[in-house]
Amino acid sequence: MKFIPLIFCCCLIAACNEPANTTGEVEIGSILRDIPMNSFTGDIRKFSAYRGKPLIINVWASWCGPCRAEMASLEQLSNRFNGKQFNIIGISTDDNASAAAVAIKQSKLTFANYLDHDVMLENMLGASSIPLTILVDAYGRVLLKVRGSREWDSPESLRLIEQTFHIKLE
Repeated sequence: MKFIPLIFCCCLIAACNEPANTTGEVEIGSILRDIPMNSFTGDIRKFSAYRGKPLIINVWASWCGPCRAEMASLEQLSNRFNGKQFNIIGISTDDNASAAAVAIKQSKLTFANYLDHDVMLENMLGASSIPLTILVDAYGRVLLKVRGSREWDSPESLRLIEQTFHIKLE
């Protein structure tokens, strides 16, 4: 009987380490719903505006250290490939738009970023933890979700992008 609490605790810890699905989450293999996104420049776009090329979506927040840590590598990736072989966008989950705008300016991001005002994008993308990077094919189908920070311009990440999108990066 002494082992039952121990087993229960181990199961609870294992369950906590696995990200839970969020309400309305688009699963891998499904098409992104075409909902409006508000940019920091005042533009409103839908995901369909990015169809025709693969898309990398990075979900982040200004207060998230790991999110901020990977921004430089995302910018480098953007400088090399954005608009050419694939597109890159960021989605901030910040409640405070000005804090997110400051983070974009400090990081010198040139790729498009959007603000998720009402957690609709956060829920749809499954951002129960951030950073979350989602690779989407040219038709809007979710191919891969990468949780946690990484160096997106590293040789390993470039290979992952090539393999996921079935492209050769030049």
